Amino acid sequence: MQKGKHWTPLDLTMGSMFVALMAIGANITAIAPFMVVGGVPITLQTFFSILAGLMLGSRVGALSMFSYIILGLAGAPIFAQFKGGAAVVLSPTFGFILSFILIAYLAGKLVEKNRTFPMYIAAALLAMAINYIFGTNWMYAAYMLWFDAPDGFNYQMVWYWMMFPLPKDVVLTIFAGFMAHRLEKSVLSKSAYRNQNKVA
Repeated sequence: MQKGKHWTPLDLTMGSMFVALMAIGANITAIAPFMVVGGVPITLQTFFSILAGLMLGSRVGALSMFSYIILGLAGAPIFAQFKGGAAVVLSPTFGFILSFILIAYLAGKLVEKNRTFPMYIAAALLAMAINYIFGTNWMYAAYMLWFDAPDGFNYQMVWYWMMFPLPKDVVLTIFAGFMAHRLEKSVLSKSAYRNQNKVA
């Protein structure tokens, strides 16, 4: 989006689509409750947040993630396991949710500057790494400072928990980069959405 330009109806429509996708991806555990390891729901949120940045660009991608978080904090049951409300801020996994804004912005900003296939993959993987670093350290702090930690809890344990969703997230992150690049070349580069924002 050009500097100083207002949000357009198309921006808001595309952003709203990803808010809905995030809500769906967050609640895969509704049909597969075993996909929770160490208190961490294994969801598709990281995939869709990265995809939002890659496809919508830094500003609209970040806006869609901001809207998703605000809607959830307002009480809509759209976080993992159909949770919602301001109390989610105190949960050990809120760091992952909060990082969605940053990773969507970062992924979008990187590919706005260079729309090559390697950059799409690199941007997606870097965004995933930031999601893990931010979210895992938030989780550790939560258990140490205000949440009941399990017996024998330490920094190594919290990273051990993250090894369970890691293979899934790596595969989906690479797929997000691949899919976003294919859509850019085949659809988005010629679309009214891309042209209105004048992103090369």
